Amino acid sequence: MIGAQALLEGSAADDSTVIARSLEQPEMFAVVFDRHADEMFRYAARRLGAELAEDVVAETFLVAFRQRARYDLARPDARPWLYGITTNVASQHRRAERRRTRAAARVAADRPGTFDERSDERVAAQQLQPRLARALGALSARERDLLLLVAWADLSYEDVAEALGIPAGTVRSRLHRVRVKLRRALGGSDPLTLEHQHG
Repeated sequence: MIGAQALLEGSAADDSTVIARSLEQPEMFAVVFDRHADEMFRYAARRLGAELAEDVVAETFLVAFRQRARYDLARPDARPWLYGITTNVASQHRRAERRRTRAAARVAADRPGTFDERSDERVAAQQLQPRLARALGALSARERDLLLLVAWADLSYEDVAEALGIPAGTVRSRLHRVRVKLRRALGGSDPLTLEHQHG
């Protein structure tokens, strides 16, 4: 059994070091969970709702634990790897994501607030929310995964490439095509800017 001191030392090490140690001391993987579970939960909850997000996160870390021997130890940050697993696990819940997106498209974002709380940019983003949700729903699953990893997880192109197992150049070209599609659907607005405004 691993001691508190080893866990403490693990909490100061980068992810790849902790994962390497977990091969001999499986309990060390708890450090990776503690570091990243909340972030994976937020991402899954935005895509599927809080009800399913807990299950997605639990399954993500179970898969990660089982696959930890294949982790590329040259990568000190496990976030792209975990986002890739989370995206794959979430894909098993595509119907729930489509229902959530359709519901968001139907709901008008009309929170009154006070004048001080609202800028013109925020009001414009809120008015576009139903159109944005419809536009997201019209994307293929592959396009939506790519866009949301950039917009919601705030990953670099290289990190998205690692998460999805595709070349960085492919990320760039696909993202460009997705942005063109969404700009058309949103009347010229930048989808990544809008995603950040109401995530």
